[in-house]
Amino acid sequence: MSKLVIVESPAKAKTIQKYLGKDFEVLASFGHVRQLPRKNGAVAPEHQFAMDYQLIPKNTKYVEAICNAMQRAEALYLATDPDREGEAISWHLLEILKDKQILQNKPFYRVEFHEITQHAIQDAVNNPRTLLMDLVNAQQARVALDYLVGFNLSPLLWKKIRSGLSAGRVQSPALRLIVEREQEIEQFKSREYWAVKADCQKAQEERPQAFIAKLNLFENTKITQFSIGNEEQATQIKTTLLQLANGQLQVAKIEKKERKRKPSPPFTTSTLQQEAARKLGFTTKRTMQIAQQLYEGIDIGKGAVGLITYMRTDSVNLATEAVTEIREVITNLYGQNNLPSQPRQYKTKSKNAQEAHEAIRPTSAKHHPEEVEKALKPEQFKLYSLIWKRTVACQMIDAKLDTVAVDLSCSEGNNFRATGSIISDPGFLLVYEEGVDDKKASDDDDKMLPPLKVGESITLKDILASQHFTEPPPRFSEASLVKSLEEFGIGQPSTYASIISTLQQRDYVTLDKKRFIPTEIGSIVNKFLTAHFQQYVDYDFTAKLEDELDAVSRGEQEWIPLMDRFWSKFKGRVDDKAKTVQRQEFTQEILDEACPKCGSPLNKRLGKRGHFIGCTAYPKCDYTRNIEGEEANNNEATAAPEPEIVEGRTCPKCGSAVHKKKGPYGQFVGCSNYPKCKHTEPLEKPIDTGVTCPACGKGRLIKKKTRYNFAFACSDCKYLMYGDDIKVEPCSNCSWPIMSLKTTKKRGTQKICPQKGCGYTEQVATE
Repeated sequence: MSKLVIVESPAKAKTIQKYLGKDFEVLASFGHVRQLPRKNGAVAPEHQFAMDYQLIPKNTKYVEAICNAMQRAEALYLATDPDREGEAISWHLLEILKDKQILQNKPFYRVEFHEITQHAIQDAVNNPRTLLMDLVNAQQARVALDYLVGFNLSPLLWKKIRSGLSAGRVQSPALRLIVEREQEIEQFKSREYWAVKADCQKAQEERPQAFIAKLNLFENTKITQFSIGNEEQATQIKTTLLQLANGQLQVAKIEKKERKRKPSPPFTTSTLQQEAARKLGFTTKRTMQIAQQLYEGIDIGKGAVGLITYMRTDSVNLATEAVTEIREVITNLYGQNNLPSQPRQYKTKSKNAQEAHEAIRPTSAKHHPEEVEKALKPEQFKLYSLIWKRTVACQMIDAKLDTVAVDLSCSEGNNFRATGSIISDPGFLLVYEEGVDDKKASDDDDKMLPPLKVGESITLKDILASQHFTEPPPRFSEASLVKSLEEFGIGQPSTYASIISTLQQRDYVTLDKKRFIPTEIGSIVNKFLTAHFQQYVDYDFTAKLEDELDAVSRGEQEWIPLMDRFWSKFKGRVDDKAKTVQRQEFTQEILDEACPKCGSPLNKRLGKRGHFIGCTAYPKCDYTRNIEGEEANNNEATAAPEPEIVEGRTCPKCGSAVHKKKGPYGQFVGCSNYPKCKHTEPLEKPIDTGVTCPACGKGRLIKKKTRYNFAFACSDCKYLMYGDDIKVEPCSNCSWPIMSLKTTKKRGTQKICPQKGCGYTEQVATE
């Protein structure tokens, strides 16, 4: 009889099966196996928060495979991920097997590993532990809290604002961050200021060297940011200084200092997401997907091997054997002089010792990025390189910089200052430098200064007076939002990707130039929640709740009393607001304008498709218009403007004319005979490509415009593929009869096999 090992991912299962051999059978649960159904009553507060878990339909077949394998196995090893969710998945599997009476007194073990390497896997199996119910209960509490908040607040939003909205325990404070930043920007009042600088030049034998110095003292008064507030003042100062200088400035003082920069600690989940967003342009969701692939295993020539350690961690610790190997790599690649005498140690900020595993690092620093590049996809290579460089750099010596500050006198009481720096010893900067969010241009940015001596005369080419305005705080990028979520203690690093995805899917925020902007409906939802549920979207409350969940996972607190304290107050507030809050408080705004039809005041109202202008005398008066629309002529209502008929197109189902219509996802074409005929199609007329469907061999592929690009759908079956165009030639890898053509700025034009599981791509040469 074999021993059954359960992991979450099928890719991971294949790699682990290779390491454990024939005595073990390794199966994947494909993630979570049970969940709370999306209906009321799945959590019962009156019965100690009992939860009615149900099998996830799409994972039923995988659970059945596990049950069948367990019947013939002699022991069970639960090797799900080493975090709360992984612990909970193991518990759910045990509960399922117990309910089906399959375990039958067979032993079961919990094994934990943080990297997919032969040593780590075999060591974990040889040293199993018991299931940690404190972690399971912390996860159950989190699931129950999120369910109770969502299934009580969301229906309230439907009643008081509009249907289809949602509120979440962690998504709502995250939305508040974005909305409040937008309010800061809207309320910001720009302030004018002027900077006065000297354009200097030192005459040298080889060639003159120019540099800039900034005015910091004028007529014995220190110059600050707002000392010079207008052009007249700046021009007067410039004229005075030019006369006093007479083309020369004197070097009055030189200060030289050596400063050191320490390397950043190795990656945690949060810092990896931030750096990947800054340097690679990856979304948090994409970063975690690629990291998962690197963790589960890549065939680099000797079979699949996990290239990085577990990517969900809040720890900056590194294993002793890993540090030893990293130091060896540094010596070989960068020299003994770049190696500190003692290994660097970093302290984790995590309060939860049970979740403080290793930092994210390469499983072997000897797997240099360039050596494994051929085995990796471009995105995998970029992320692996980032992790490798950060890990190696964290064990290197400090970087040393020589900074110089030079004071240039312009007669008594007037002074310019020039600053510069030079890297005297790059140290860890040879390998890696951490990115910065929203870096502002500064006069103190690293720049070179010529060699100068006190008393030396410097040529003054000109004095420059430049106008500036203070700028509002920048909108959140994914990197800066993740950083703020972590600082405020909102959610866990492993949940940041889903928080951001949910806000976008609900249309609460949009991305513009990689910056988050709240939508109108997002702002309204935030206004409602902060007005009536301030405590529950408060940053401190959310962080405190996370601390309490951590305490549950450490065994310091029971989860049911925690739930009781939360639920009693929360439910009372929901019930009260359902009775007392009026819908028009958030969905209507009285305008200083009379209805052209009846003379009553008009108001701005929120409908299913956004805001519109309507009469307050409704339903007696039915006047409405779009926000952008002109007022009705001759006092006639414009509630139902004449539909725009699409010329040259008819409904293929009933032959009626088709109208241009507007829906929640933009404009489309619909039958004029609606609701008797419900035919719709894209605004851009679909094109028959003449290519036979490769799936059914009967229909033809029709090219349609989608929200983001083009899709090719079969006229006869459900086959669908995406791309810019079709190339009728078989795939070199799997012989699928057609290829998809796709062009991007980053990769140019590529032929991509649309067959699932193939993944073959080929660059197309362009003139």
